[in-house]
Amino acid sequence: MAHIAYLIGTCDTKATELGYVRDLLQESGLDTLVVDVSTSGAPTTVADISARVVAESHPDGAAQVFTEDRGSAITAMADALERFIKGRDDIGGIIGLGGSGGTALITPAMRSLDIGVPKVMVSTIASGNVGSYVGPSDIAMMYSVTDIAGLNRISRNVLGNAAHALAGMMKGTRVDIIDDKPAIGMSMFGVTTECVTHVKDALDSDYDCLIFHATGTGGLSMEKLAGCGMVNGLLDVTTTEICDLFMKGIFSAGDTRLDILAQRDTPYIGSCGALDMVNFGPKDTLPESYRQRLIHTHNPHVTLMRTTADENRRMGRWIGEKLNLSRGPVRFLLPEKGLSALDAPGQPFHDPEADAALFDALEATVTQTSQRRIIRYPYHINDPRFAEKLVQHFQEIMQ
Repeated sequence: MAHIAYLIGTCDTKATELGYVRDLLQESGLDTLVVDVSTSGAPTTVADISARVVAESHPDGAAQVFTEDRGSAITAMADALERFIKGRDDIGGIIGLGGSGGTALITPAMRSLDIGVPKVMVSTIASGNVGSYVGPSDIAMMYSVTDIAGLNRISRNVLGNAAHALAGMMKGTRVDIIDDKPAIGMSMFGVTTECVTHVKDALDSDYDCLIFHATGTGGLSMEKLAGCGMVNGLLDVTTTEICDLFMKGIFSAGDTRLDILAQRDTPYIGSCGALDMVNFGPKDTLPESYRQRLIHTHNPHVTLMRTTADENRRMGRWIGEKLNLSRGPVRFLLPEKGLSALDAPGQPFHDPEADAALFDALEATVTQTSQRRIIRYPYHINDPRFAEKLVQHFQEIMQ
């Protein structure tokens, strides 16, 4: 299979910069393809793959791209580019150049590629909040410093660094990659670390344990890897991102969390880790409607709010409906003595009634079968005996 560096940008406005990066990559010994994603319809000379060829990948045809409305044109070209990229089998790495529009256009195609395929996005907005562009992927964002509007003493340096970074990623060998054990995904938060550590220690000899911090992108990344077959099973101990989805906290993974269960038959063990808390920023950023609630300052940057019985019922029904769509074996374990380090006797979030509302809603919603089960245990989530049960059920369904 060829090992080609794809350069993506709007050739009607950035031909000089794309040509400069192309030349540097070729000097590094890489084959290149320049892909034009212009929406103006203007002819260019630097592109190896024209904008019209890319636009023809749009499900409704190229006419959807070449409109007089810039916003809809960029949206349509982004869709076309993602489909075009998915149809290629010779991509060794991708580098994109763009402003706000170009970044929004190019990064969805980058996100569609597997983790590990080199991806560098040189962008005028890369010094800001780039979470929506990177998502659960491994895109390297590089701030262009000056606008991408010609070559100068600054842009030559930045674009040169980007080109050499991509070349290094594509040409470098990763001798430490070991594929002799199946990989599994595990979700963890600080307040469930004790549980997940016990589970990891018990499974380490047989599995490559990939632990994801349940901060929104963590859950998305874990499920992205499951979706492309890069993990063989999931131990989703910490589903706290669902709290932030419902109560608009800062660590939501969005409403697609757990959709992977309906998409693939990946063996799944889940639990209620940290479903007792919603995450917000510094205390003074807490929404006014929540300021009279039970609050705990986790650190100067994170403020936690205890979930109520009503909120837990809603989350239990939502999780249960997702579990009901599962294609593979599912076990969802309920720790009756508490959901996190803060939800234990003597701790600020200890609330057995609120937890019981969650458990009852799950049991009432889930249609249990031999493949899909809800199981209660009289342990706290960080009790080693609960970790042993997680391991036991995981080993059973992996067989």
